[in-house]
Amino acid sequence: MTGHTLRSAIILLIVGNALAVLSDVVIKIMGAGVPVFQFMFLRTVLTVGVLLPFSRHFSWRSLPQGFGIHLIRAALSLLGVFCMVIALTTLPLATANAVFYLAPLLVMLFAWLGFKERLTLLSISAVASGLIGTLVILQPLNFGWGALAALGGALSMALNSVLVRLLPDNQTSVQQLLINALLMLPLSAIFFGIEWQLTAPGFRPDLAIFALTSGVLIICYNWTVLLAYRHVAANAVTSAEYTGLIWAILIGWLAFAETPGLGFLLGSAMIVVPLVALSFRQHKYQPY
Repeated sequence: MTGHTLRSAIILLIVGNALAVLSDVVIKIMGAGVPVFQFMFLRTVLTVGVLLPFSRHFSWRSLPQGFGIHLIRAALSLLGVFCMVIALTTLPLATANAVFYLAPLLVMLFAWLGFKERLTLLSISAVASGLIGTLVILQPLNFGWGALAALGGALSMALNSVLVRLLPDNQTSVQQLLINALLMLPLSAIFFGIEWQLTAPGFRPDLAIFALTSGVLIICYNWTVLLAYRHVAANAVTSAEYTGLIWAILIGWLAFAETPGLGFLLGSAMIVVPLVALSFRQHKYQPY
């Protein structure tokens, strides 16, 4: 499946989001109290190992370009992984994923602040609805580290997405993924060393399996996204991305006996429905 047709692109995104949720499941299975920075370091090392063979298809001379932006994005990626691990090991799977969907709304807000992009009444309403929906899901009276981590994950993902626009145009997506992983490597090693000195968690070989599985699933997700958006207008298929929340609810219910309550369903609707409305409105009014 290459994503050349609208139907195949939608199927790719549905499958890709299922893979992303499975990566979240792998992280959740590790459980609370896992040495987070050890996991992050192992996942980064293994991600570099998976991506490195692709480097023979592009020129290394372009890698230093945009170094500052790449470095910021690498730091944000590490923050995002850290927040995701904390959120997924302390919150229900669907709850954490619902909060992560706040990221596209924050992207609109940051694009307006940083790039002066025009905000319509619908996009402003979507941001407001998403923020309120997040509060409905997290219930401020029960606010804890897991909720804070989920918000941090959404924030880091949004900032990372906005900064993509500042990357050099002559670098392919695979190059950018590899550069990001390479820059994450020394940063994750530093934090792993600090964690080792302060808590002495001991080396856990089993984390390598979790890290490899999670990393490969995320790479596969990124690959499906690349294929889906390469030949079909993004406006036509973006709404398929939100099937990830359906996967999270279904897998959370089947694998972890998590039953979403009314507050979760209402809050999720307040986040996802405006996003779907925005994507359909763009599909209707923008040519491709």
